[in-house]
Amino acid sequence: MKKLIRSLSFALGLAAFALGAHAFDVVDERGVTVSLPQPPQRIVSLLPSLTESVCALGACARLVGVDRYSNSPEQVKALPQVGGGLDPNVEAIVALKPDAVLLAKSSRVTQRLEALGMKVLVLEPKSHADVRRVLDKLDQVLGTHEAPKVWRVIDASVSAAAQSLPPGAKGLRVYFEVNNAPYAAGESSFIGETLTRLGVKNIVPAALGPFPKLNPEYVVRANPDLIMVSVRSAQGLEQRPGWAGIRAVREGRICRFSAEQSDVLVRPGPRMDEAARLMAQCLADKGKR
Repeated sequence: MKKLIRSLSFALGLAAFALGAHAFDVVDERGVTVSLPQPPQRIVSLLPSLTESVCALGACARLVGVDRYSNSPEQVKALPQVGGGLDPNVEAIVALKPDAVLLAKSSRVTQRLEALGMKVLVLEPKSHADVRRVLDKLDQVLGTHEAPKVWRVIDASVSAAAQSLPPGAKGLRVYFEVNNAPYAAGESSFIGETLTRLGVKNIVPAALGPFPKLNPEYVVRANPDLIMVSVRSAQGLEQRPGWAGIRAVREGRICRFSAEQSDVLVRPGPRMDEAARLMAQCLADKGKR
């Protein structure tokens, strides 16, 4: 009997050790160490780029809830929505019993979720390098081992988009409007980084920041060769004071991206390769000198 008890105790000890072997620590973008007993199986994502990254790594089935703006890939549209990324519905998140919550630095509920015992990971890509780093971090969290392959595809596709451009499109001076305040995508933004890789010149220098609010007269003076803008903010663009004289407006070199295309363009995540192709197509169609 004693031998049986000792055998059972030994077996239980081995099982406990095996389960515990999956425990690991992750340092998020706050510098906070988050201890996870095992790769999370129930995830709430409160940022579209993080939602898309989880799915790109092959773990879409682990998502149990998302913010209201997460709409890609198609299957996430069927998931419960827990409000906006900045100020989501905490009660709705808790009700989903997630193993981990993914959110941005700007979210206002991080400490509240942690106080309720939630495992919270703050991850927010803002540049090409950030996208690669976040993919690697999520790969570690999820235990998926897919990040290197995903990044290779993104990087190679952006390079291919650049190589596809006709010589006449290279060196064009481009204005990319994020919304009609107007806020622009500057050289230092992830959008600006893609434009640089495509071989065109952004009229908004890095010194102004990644997404500066511009005086509309700035764009008039800069006189871009081509304008990229969402249909959401393009209405009345030609009627803005002085804009009729801008070369891009005068010659009809304006690419108006649909709402769906704009979602691709303004999210720093695994669809940056698709964003590069959209920009390259715009440059090929409208950028002929």
